[in-house]
Amino acid sequence: MGAQKHVLVVEDNPSNYELAEKILQHAGFTSTILVDGAEALQWCQQNPPPAVILMDVSLPSMDGLSVTRQLRELPAYAETPIVALTAHAMLGDEEKALAAGCDRYLAKPFRPRALMALLRELVEQ
Repeated sequence: MGAQKHVLVVEDNPSNYELAEKILQHAGFTSTILVDGAEALQWCQQNPPPAVILMDVSLPSMDGLSVTRQLRELPAYAETPIVALTAHAMLGDEEKALAAGCDRYLAKPFRPRALMALLRELVEQ
């Protein structure tokens, strides 16, 4: 995947963000882990866009789809790839995530290979 890339992981479940962090590190990515939607929005307003954002849909204080909608209004984040993550995959959830501005949707628990394939696709566009 070439030069080291940075991924923002917005996930409040420790087992999920620890797994994502291990997968990313193994693949040569750096990562920032945030556990709260409002915190993620603030971080994005103060930092340049990462290569990809992994956004949990259910977060404390502000859900991931609300964060995504607000990020899409920031010029620097208008084109940043955002992947919606959810453990409660139900019919219509993917459409809601895409309508909110997410580029892709990944149900949890995610498989490491599925996450890596998605990252390769989004980072190498």
